[in-house]
Amino acid sequence: MGTSLTLPVPETLEATYAVALAAPPPDPRELARERVARWIEAPLRDLVLGMLDSPLLTLDLRPAAEFPPLPADLLVAYGATRRDLAGIAAASHLLAVRAAYRPGWPPAHEWVTRAIAGAIGLEAADKGRAVPVIDVFTPQVLAADRIRDSLPGPDGTVRLTDWILLPHTPVSASDAAHASDASDEEWFWFTTKGLARFGLPELQTEHVPSRLVEPWGRLLNGLASRLLGLWLDEIPAGEQPVFVELPEIVSVGLRDVAAAQGAEEPAGREVRVRLRMDADGTGRPLLTVLPADGGPDGLEALCTALFGTSRPA
Repeated sequence: MGTSLTLPVPETLEATYAVALAAPPPDPRELARERVARWIEAPLRDLVLGMLDSPLLTLDLRPAAEFPPLPADLLVAYGATRRDLAGIAAASHLLAVRAAYRPGWPPAHEWVTRAIAGAIGLEAADKGRAVPVIDVFTPQVLAADRIRDSLPGPDGTVRLTDWILLPHTPVSASDAAHASDASDEEWFWFTTKGLARFGLPELQTEHVPSRLVEPWGRLLNGLASRLLGLWLDEIPAGEQPVFVELPEIVSVGLRDVAAAQGAEEPAGREVRVRLRMDADGTGRPLLTVLPADGGPDGLEALCTALFGTSRPA
């Protein structure tokens, strides 16, 4: 089986969403209860209404000036429009929806806060009024249809790609100089943004050539889905271990890539990657994704073996 990685399990996980309001409602909790009952379907509705009466969830309504300013540059980087920014700037009040929950499944802290913030914004959106809903974790402004599509359906399933992002940033030529490819091709540094919602470290891959941006992104989505499944298997319902052991060598296949998109695929091709424990600039753990078998062309070989080609479809 090879070496295992020992990952700490957080005691609690937290989620925060912000709703930019043109005027303060008289009773935010009653507004949330009314909108959730109208816009959120069972069984998620029952979970949300239950947490609304729980100390695990808080609704913090204040004048917008009393909150730290939202990072406009990052919001734009993650897709905010001028209309979104104008709605945030014009808001007299912000409603911060916060929840805490234990690691494991379901990720109630995320589902409940997004559902409440979304329900408050959905009715206004359907009437043609812009009420920005901000996922503070990302940070990202979520459109009404994105909120609807990302929440769990009656069977409790979600698409992982609705909850994680794959930002990739260019790597300088000097940083990529070690690569065997001496061409002028651009190189990228990939990270995930979202696995921490579930208590896992984020993934990163350094020095991904531009020709692999699309297939490597798909592979990382599949790997995130496989790792989340392994993680949840080690955190049974009602239990909370202090540490979890995950394998250093992990297989990722076409079935995992499909699962990340909320689809099903018969068992098919798989490849193996190696995970290395690292840390980001703040000391938080990161998992660096490497080819299991090494080699100068390892990333391209993995993409070709999994998808049949390393070129975008």
